[in-house]
Amino acid sequence: MRLDKFLANANIGSRKEVSRMIRNKRVKVDGALIIKPNHQVSYATHVEVDGRRILLEEYIYLMLNKPEGVISSTEDGPTRTVMDLIDHPQVNEMFPVGRLDKDTTGLLLITNDGKFSHALLSPRQKVGKTYEVTLKDDVTDEDLAELETGIPLKDFTTSPAIARKLCDRKVALTIYEGKFHQVKRMFLHLGNEVTALKRIGFGGLELDEALAEGESRYLTDAEVKKLS
Repeated sequence: MRLDKFLANANIGSRKEVSRMIRNKRVKVDGALIIKPNHQVSYATHVEVDGRRILLEEYIYLMLNKPEGVISSTEDGPTRTVMDLIDHPQVNEMFPVGRLDKDTTGLLLITNDGKFSHALLSPRQKVGKTYEVTLKDDVTDEDLAELETGIPLKDFTTSPAIARKLCDRKVALTIYEGKFHQVKRMFLHLGNEVTALKRIGFGGLELDEALAEGESRYLTDAEVKKLS
C-alpha cells in the first residue's frame, strides 16, 4: 500500500497531513528517509515518524463485553456506538460481527477481517450464539421442548435450539440464526417476556467474564482458530 495510506490508517493524521510529514523528511522506511507519499510499504515494513515506530495490524480480532445502551453500528449519530468503546488507532477500519440490540449485553466480536465476519454470519455455517435469557415468568419443561423443536415466527421457523434451564426464570439458549429480536420473539410466542438478554457464547467461544462491560481484548490465536 502507499506510505501515506499506511500512516493515515495508523491514525497518525489525515492523508493530507501525513503527506506533508513525508515531504518534510519526518518519515523513514526500513531506516531510509522517504519523501514520496506513494512509496510502497506492507504491514511488515518498519516505518518511523520522528524516530517513533508506527505499527499497523493487517488483521484485528477483538472480544468486547457490550454494555446496555450502546448500538452495534459504525455510523456516528446521537447514540453511542460499540465502536466508541474501542481504543485502537485503526478503529475506523473495524466493525462489529453481526449486531446485538441496544439493550442486549455481552459478547460481541469486533474485526477488520471481512472474510472472517462473513464466514461467521453465513446461514450455511450454522454458527451457534448462546444467550443467558432472564424472563418475566417461570419457564416450563414444555417451553424448553418447544424451543428445541423450533418456534414458528411470522417470517420463518427457527432451527431447533439448545435450551437449558438455569433457574425458574433464566435459560441458556443457543440459536443458529440471528434475526431481528429473535430471542425476544421466540419467548413472546411462548407467552413469556424477556427482561434481560446477555450473549455469553459465539461459535464455541465463551465471553471472558474478566472483561468488565465496555472493555475489550484481543482474541488469542487459539480463539481465532476456533472460530475460523
